[in-house]
Order: sequence, then structure tokens, then C-alpha cells
Amino acid sequence: MSYLQIAKPLQLACGVNLKNRFFKSAMSETMASEDGRPNNLIANLYHQWALGGAGVVVSGNVMVDHEALAEPGNVVIDSKRDLATLRRWAEAGTVNGTQLWLQINHPGRQSPKIFQQQPVAPSAIPITGASSRYFNQPRELRTDEVQQLVAKYVRTAEIAQLSGFSGVQLHGAFGYLITQFLSQETNRRTDQYGGSLANRMRFLTEIYHGIRESCGARFAISLKLSLTDINLNGFTETDLTAVIKTMAGLGIDLIELAGDDYENSELGFSGYAHMIHQLVDVPIVISGGFRNISTMEEALGRKDADMIGICTAMATMPDLPNRILADQYHPAPLKLTMGNKRLDDKYNALLVTSYCEQQARRIAAGKPVQHYANGWRALAACVKMHGTAGLVPRRPV
Repeated sequence: MSYLQIAKPLQLACGVNLKNRFFKSAMSETMASEDGRPNNLIANLYHQWALGGAGVVVSGNVMVDHEALAEPGNVVIDSKRDLATLRRWAEAGTVNGTQLWLQINHPGRQSPKIFQQQPVAPSAIPITGASSRYFNQPRELRTDEVQQLVAKYVRTAEIAQLSGFSGVQLHGAFGYLITQFLSQETNRRTDQYGGSLANRMRFLTEIYHGIRESCGARFAISLKLSLTDINLNGFTETDLTAVIKTMAGLGIDLIELAGDDYENSELGFSGYAHMIHQLVDVPIVISGGFRNISTMEEALGRKDADMIGICTAMATMPDLPNRILADQYHPAPLKLTMGNKRLDDKYNALLVTSYCEQQARRIAAGKPVQHYANGWRALAACVKMHGTAGLVPRRPV
């Protein structure tokens, strides 16, 4: 028997019992077949993550609309056309007492121009900055189109439940559509979806209510938010806190907070997470930068969080939870370099993401992971997987 806090079970408000506090955060595996269709390789990958021991495994970025992709290889679920494959994926990923949640998302204005000539958004606010040339200016959604998108999120959740997934995660982080509605910087609407924070939250709350009504009280619904989306001109810390309190009050089952790096934070990650944990009863997951067991235990012991989110590390060590629980874990930090420069998630997300995607594909194919430090090799793997489309920024930088 393990005496680690991370080994303890956790019950959610919906009645679901999680076997431990390991939370495999979403990693966009980008392994879909042509036209966004899931396949058996994805099922193989999630089978390995389920066998690896995490209480919850969250899927990669699944799109709710074929017309709006965020990156090459996205799975798209907006109809029942792939129900048989989805059922194989869900069955494979829920072995070993694992909760498998489908992360559902729409990129809004963050759909690169290689996928969409006219992206949609709450308001026609273009992306600016270094990567702006990869994104076309969006057009503002009509009110009826916003309501149609709410229905698409609900539809995807219904299909997930029908397929055997244990729950869904609403992606409200990293500047995607839900975040665009929440921020005054990207939402300048004058209808019921813009203006006050309550109105800017309406898109999110209508999605939540729609899924809860359709899928029932015992279907897990979670929400991902991020401290990196805080912006004094658009989405303040006060706004973020208000969103969390509102969703907790509505009965959401779990909230994941992503940050920069819990073990070396520049955003006060630990302090904010601790404050939120005292304000709401809903379980909180914090994800970002966990490498050492001592830090995971500290975060749980300090009541910064109820679960520990791990992403990059499980792309190279899919059985990381089992190793920790068996006292056989040794951290293997990612050490990508280009010349004399060390790369990490903070400074070169594309290469780190490409490295993880490559390892995920090897795991799915039953091959051992390949540990290496050469960043150019990760770049070559990216081009091999996705062609030149893989070099386009996945999100603005």
C-alpha cells in the first residue's frame, strides 16, 4: 500500500470515483487520419496511457466542427460517422479503472490560414504579434451562429458519452474560442454574449448547461483554464477567479488550472492555486512542469490542488504513475537543444510539441520511445509527420 497522497482516491460531485490523483493532461497527439477521423493508433496510445496508472486521462485537442481546425492531425467529432472507431478508443482508454475524458474545443480566430480562409470569432479582432501572418482576420459570429456552436459542443459531448468516454473537458485555455469570449480584448460584442463578464461567460455556461442537461448528472464535465491567459486589458485575475467561482457554483466536476511551471513559476502559480482551492469546493487540478514526486506531494499537502496534471513527461514515460506508486520513478527531464541553446516548453513550444508527438506515435505503434536532445531532429520529425503545415504556429506567440 502506498502512503503517498497522490495515491489516494477522489470522488467527484457527479458520483464518479477516481482511483488516484494522477491527471494525464491533454496533449494534442495530432494522429487523426484524413479529414479528422480517429483511428486504431489513437486507441493503442490511450490504451497504454490507461495501463500506465493515471486516474484520469484527457484526450488531445478534439474539434467540434469540421470547418475549424487548430492544427494538422486534429480529431474532429461532429457526427456519428466514426462511432465504431470511437468506441474502440473509449474501450481501450478506460481499462484499468481509468477515467477517459474527451477534450472538446473550437479554435475560433486561432485556426491558421492553411486550414481556414475566414475564421470566426466573438469579434473581428485580428491576431497580432510575431505569428500574425499565419492567421487571417476573423469575422464576427452572428448571434444565431454562436448558439449553433453551443449546440456543436453539446453534440460532441453526446457522441463522446454514446461512445463510452467517461466525461469531457471544455478547453477554456490558451486563447481558443471559449477564452476569446471571456476576454474583453477579443470580445467586443453588444448582444447577450458580450459586455459584462456575466454575458462574456454566457457561451461557456450555455455549453455547460447543454451538456449537463443532455448527458445527465453522472457524466463528468471539467473545464481547463490557464493563468497564461490573464491580461490586464482583457481577462484579469479577478475575471478568472469569477469564472471559476461561477462554474463551481453551477456544479462543474473539476477545474484544471494550467500555468507556466509549478516548480519554477514566474506567475505565482502556487499562490493563486492555493487561493482558489480555499474559495471553491470543486476539485482543482494544477498542471505544468511537475517532475519530482516531492513537488507533487507538496502541492497536494499544501492544498494547492486535489490532483496533479502531467503531460510532457507521460509522452516519454506512459507508465509514470505506476512507476511512482511502485517506488521505481526517476525523473527524465526533456533536454532539447539547438546549438548551445537549451529549449523548453516556455521558449520553443513547437519543437517540444513535435518531440512529444513523435514519442506518442512510437508508443501507439508499440515501439520504445527515443530519448534525444537534438532540437533539429524534433523539427525533422515534425515535417515528416505533418509536412510544412507542421511548421505553422499552433497558437499565436
